[in-house]
Amino acid sequence: MIIIYYDVGGAHSVQVAAGIHMGVLPGDRVPNGDELFKMPKYDHTNKNDYGKINYVGTDEYNNQVYTLSCQYASKVVIPAIIDMYEISGGQAKDLLLISTLETINKTMQIGGYTSRRLRWTSIGRPIVVRGTLKAYPQIAELVKQVKERLPEVNSGKVEEMQVAFADELAVKE
Repeated sequence: MIIIYYDVGGAHSVQVAAGIHMGVLPGDRVPNGDELFKMPKYDHTNKNDYGKINYVGTDEYNNQVYTLSCQYASKVVIPAIIDMYEISGGQAKDLLLISTLETINKTMQIGGYTSRRLRWTSIGRPIVVRGTLKAYPQIAELVKQVKERLPEVNSGKVEEMQVAFADELAVKE
């Protein structure tokens, strides 16, 4: 299965979610701010990364984990990814797209905008780190929900779970 965590900028919530998923970041506690940078792309994306699917690693269930910045076009980008995957011979049930938008708070938005868009990293980075640490329990819970259901999804025991699973986790934009 291919798992893609997506959001607007691809620099913060998706990096943390993928890091927790892969065991690079802890799932059972809030890390310190420096630990967030174990994810090389945390607060290090730029406009050249927008729309690119970035490989993070392979998890313990042999799923490939990726991150994606959709900007504000997820309603277009996500269906296009699914269609292209099917055109290429894949089955949509083998593709799990998880929005992390629901976990992003105002502090993350302000810090992320200041750091990534305005490139005022020295001002924005401490703000986005503070916001990320505040949102961390919600991001960890999202990843926990994903991972709890992966064995069933991967075993093929529940064919309809894919659609329900994606719908349950998707943010209503």
